[in-house]
Amino acid sequence: MTARRPCPPAPGPLEEYAARFDDLFFSLAQRRGFREYLTGLLAPRERNKTITCLAGAEPVAGAGMPGVQRLQFFLSESPWEAGLVNDRRLELLREEPATAPHDGGVIVIDDSGDRKAGTATAHVGRQWLGRLGKTDNGIVTVTTVWTDGRVYYPLHATPYTPAHHFARGRSDPAFRTKPQLAAALAARGKEAGFGCRAVVADCAYSVSDDWYLALREAGLAYVVALKPHRGTWAPADQPHTPIEAAHALTWKDAKRPGEWMPVERHFRDGHTETWWAADARLGGYGPDSPCRLVVATTDPASLPDKATWYLATNLPHPDAPYAPASPHPPAELAEIVRLYGLRPWIEQSYKQIKDELGWADFQVRSDRAIRRHQTLVNCAFSFCWDQWFAPPGPLDATAPDPCPDEVPERGTGPVPPAPTALLAQGLTRHPFLAHPRRHPQPMVASLDGQGPTLRTPGPDRRGHHRTRHRSLPPDLTNYR
Repeated sequence: MTARRPCPPAPGPLEEYAARFDDLFFSLAQRRGFREYLTGLLAPRERNKTITCLAGAEPVAGAGMPGVQRLQFFLSESPWEAGLVNDRRLELLREEPATAPHDGGVIVIDDSGDRKAGTATAHVGRQWLGRLGKTDNGIVTVTTVWTDGRVYYPLHATPYTPAHHFARGRSDPAFRTKPQLAAALAARGKEAGFGCRAVVADCAYSVSDDWYLALREAGLAYVVALKPHRGTWAPADQPHTPIEAAHALTWKDAKRPGEWMPVERHFRDGHTETWWAADARLGGYGPDSPCRLVVATTDPASLPDKATWYLATNLPHPDAPYAPASPHPPAELAEIVRLYGLRPWIEQSYKQIKDELGWADFQVRSDRAIRRHQTLVNCAFSFCWDQWFAPPGPLDATAPDPCPDEVPERGTGPVPPAPTALLAQGLTRHPFLAHPRRHPQPMVASLDGQGPTLRTPGPDRRGHHRTRHRSLPPDLTNYR
C-alpha cells in the first residue's frame, strides 16, 4: 500500500492534537484543511472569523486567494463526515482522566440564536434569538454540554429548522421542535458514554410533554425549571402555580424554618451562600409523587424573582414509597439545588465558543457546511482543555510576535500574516494561543483560570477607544 504523503504540521501543540483525527480524512488536502481551520479559529480575534480571516486574507479582496478557496472547499464540498470527527473528539475527552465524564455531572440543554441575513441559508428564519433578546432573522442551534462544575465542554449540537422550511409546516412529519431536538441530543450524549446524574434545562423546556416522554424513554433523570406563574389544574382551595405552592410552605424565620431546609452552596471563587429549599405540593407534584416540585431561594419570606428556583425533577425523595423501585437513586434537597446550579455553565461555554472561537461567523449556506463549522469550533474548544491538562513544556522563544511595538498607519502596512504565525510554538502549561511574551492574556484565558479574555484590537480599531467588556473566567463565576 502506498504510504500517505506527509501533511504540513500545525503550529506547536496543535499538531499532536490534530494528528489524532488523521485517519478520519482520506486525503492530504483534508488533513491540511483541518489543521488550517483549527489554527485560524484558535488565533487571536481581530475581526469576525470568516474563512478569509482564517486564511489570513483581506475580507473582500482576498476572497479569491488559493488559501481561502482551499478552506472554502474543505468546509463545503470535501467528502468528510462531521459526525465522525465529533465522535473522535468526544472519545478523546473520555480517555483523558481529567475530562472523563462521571455520574456526578450533568448534561445541560440550551439553545442559542445568532442573527443571519437573507433567506437562502439553511435553517434561517425569523424567530426568537435569546442572545439578542428579541425576534429577528437568524439561526438557532440546540446544544448540550457536559459539566461537573470543574470542567465543561460541548457534546452535540443541531440547528433548529423553523416550520416554514417544511411543506406542511409544524404538521410535517419531519418537523422537530426544540424540546424534541434537545431530548434526542441528551439521549445521544448518554449513548456516547457521557453518564450524568440528571439532564438540566431552563423553563423553556418544561412546557413540552414530548421532552419529558423522550427523557423517560431514554432512562434519564431531569431537573428542569418551571415558570413561577404557569398554572395547573387543582382544587379551588389549593395552589395553582409554583409560586403559590411556595408561599403555602410554612416559614417564620431562620430559627423556625418550618418546612424549609438550609442548603449550603459553594461557588468557584471560594465563597459560600446559605439558600433554603423545600418540597412543595402542586397538582400532581409532591415529595411522595413520581415528580417533585422543589423550591430553592435565598429568602423564603419574599421569594425574590432573581434568586428563587422552581424545579421539577423525577429524582425520588429519599422517603418516598416508590423510591426503591425508581430507576434513579434518591436525591436530597441539597443535591437537587447542586444539580440545577450547574446549568449556567452552558452560558459560560458560549463566551468562549461564540465570543472568541467564531461560532456564528461562518459565511456558508448549506446544512452540511454549517454543521461542519460547528464541529470544528467544538474541536478548537476541546483542544484548549487538552492543553490545560497537558504536562508543562519549554517555551519556544522563536515564536513569531504578532504584536510589534510599532503599528503602521491604516492602509499603509503590509498584509497581516496568516493565522498560522499567530499560534504559540511551544507546549506550555496554559493554552497560550499567541506569543506568550507579548500576549499575557491568551485568547481562551477563561479555560486556564488566570485572567479574563481580552480581545486584541486590530489596526483598524486602534484609536476608537471603545470600552470592551471582559469575559469572566470560570474561577470568577458564581456557578458550580
